[in-house]
Amino acid sequence: MQTIVFIETNKSGSSREAFKAAERLGYFTVLLTNRQKLIHQRTEFPDIHQMILVDTSNYDELRNNISKLQKQGKQIKGILSFVDPFVHVAAALSEEFCSTVVSTEAIFKMENKVLTRELLKDLPMSSFYKIYTPDDSLEDFIEQSTEHLPLIVKSPTSAGSKDVLLANDRNQLKQAMQKLLEKNEQILLEEYLDGPQYLIEVLVHNGTITIVAVVEQQITFTQRFIVTGYCLLPYINERLYYSLLETVGSIIRAFQMKNGACHLEMRIVDGMWKLIEMNPRIAGGAMNRIIEVGLGINLVEETIQLMLGHKPNLTSKHHKYVYAHYLTVDSRGKLIKVTGKENSTQYPGVEEVFIKPRQGQFVRPPLSMGDRCGYILASSDYKEEAIRRAMDAASEIRFHLDPI
Repeated sequence: MQTIVFIETNKSGSSREAFKAAERLGYFTVLLTNRQKLIHQRTEFPDIHQMILVDTSNYDELRNNISKLQKQGKQIKGILSFVDPFVHVAAALSEEFCSTVVSTEAIFKMENKVLTRELLKDLPMSSFYKIYTPDDSLEDFIEQSTEHLPLIVKSPTSAGSKDVLLANDRNQLKQAMQKLLEKNEQILLEEYLDGPQYLIEVLVHNGTITIVAVVEQQITFTQRFIVTGYCLLPYINERLYYSLLETVGSIIRAFQMKNGACHLEMRIVDGMWKLIEMNPRIAGGAMNRIIEVGLGINLVEETIQLMLGHKPNLTSKHHKYVYAHYLTVDSRGKLIKVTGKENSTQYPGVEEVFIKPRQGQFVRPPLSMGDRCGYILASSDYKEEAIRRAMDAASEIRFHLDPI
């Protein structure tokens, strides 16, 4: 029985869609997870053929469970993860148990933002950064950093805007660092870059770099930087595209990635591409659906093909603008009900309406991407119309809360 093992998944989004893609490709799917809640909701995941409760932070326990699967007669063709921080763990296990082509060392460096900054420090897309370690005096470090304010303060392993704070003055810098030092030994300070931000989805096959999608991001800042809008750009200015391809190429070559998937978040600052961060996987949430609706490419499926040693098919089948508007709430509370979903689906061009929280679940204004409450996906042959369609449909949605 040809089997693909996945380490962790979210209940929706790119990581969830990977199971559906693997099943379509004819593989038996196994999930290794430490989330007991998923086990209890087993019937909601028909395309996950086997779930195993395991301590996913314990490498030996993961190895032992994969060995047991082999003894059961399952042919392990790939071990994958589309969830931070398990992408490298999955790649290392795949290297051990399968004939893998994935660039494991590159993935390891991409998962850590300090290693990424150090690797790219001499390249033009890099910007000012500084690393705090336990050997440093906190007061001296803060004093030496104030001349570079405003600064972004990050955990080296942050994902989904978790543990990413903005410091505009010395007091905010000290508070942000003290907060992150409760959970981290190292802290990464980065120059705050102002300019339009883009997410770039990339696949690398046998050293050939393909920019699969360029997505313009709409960022809302309250307590955190939260992406509330994604606009797929099926067409991009030729000069801009080739400058982007050159920049992305130099980054990928620095990592010596020969086979793998990644996405980069970049800003254009004074006409130059600057790297905000990168991750060795497709972006989560609606990204796979955005690309599928706009270009006809199922990127998680093609990533699986790549990881199994096959050539991915990255030829666009069509070109449409797609806008995903993410829904958030303004106050804390327990969700009583959501109204307007049926109406919003009737709007022209609306491809999907997804509501994440269930009745009775606690919701709050977003402190990370995971706090977003769903999205409206709309498409059009015109950019502004795709945006307008999504926003108009979103105006129908109401989250009714019991305040806490």
